[in-house]
Order: sequence, then C-alpha cells, then structure tokens
Amino acid sequence: MSEYERAPFELVVGAAARRAISDKLPADIAVGAVEFITSALLENPYRVGKELHEPLTGVHSARLMRDWRILYEIHDEQEPREVHILDIRHRADAYQRR
Repeated sequence: MSEYERAPFELVVGAAARRAISDKLPADIAVGAVEFITSALLENPYRVGKELHEPLTGVHSARLMRDWRILYEIHDEQEPREVHILDIRHRADAYQRR
C-alpha cells in the first residue's frame, strides 16, 4: 500500500502544547500554530519537519514563523496513524532536553 493510500494522520495534542497555545504564545503565533498543525503538518508530517538527534531522538521539529518550533512525534506503525504535538517553543529553548 502506498503512502497516499493509507489513512490520514489523527491529531493528539499534549498538555504542554495546549498550555502554550492557550496561555503562553502571543496570539498571532498561537493562531498560526493551530492553522499549520491542522493543515500542512497533518497532511505530511515527514515533509514539513525534521527528525532531531540525541537527546531528542524520535522527536521532530517544524519551523513556525521563523523563531518558533513545533515539537512532535509521528506514530505511523499502527492504525490510526497519529501525530502527537508535544510542545511549541521559541527556537532558543526548543532543543533543550524536555
């Protein structure tokens, strides 16, 4: 079965990401994050981000509005396939151990 024939990804938003969107991020960044996550990121999470190295192996990072990063994991070995949004951070803090 090709990648295009498989079921689309479902979204799982973690507590840290929910807090970032509702309380921590500037309003324009929060709106942009929701739009990006629910469109391009869910369509093809491999294309829009990159996998990180130690100590964040297994975590992917996607750029949001130059200075922000969306940290997420891809779970595509089971059905339904899922994208887990872990956090949304400023790039200066994004790559520190969680």
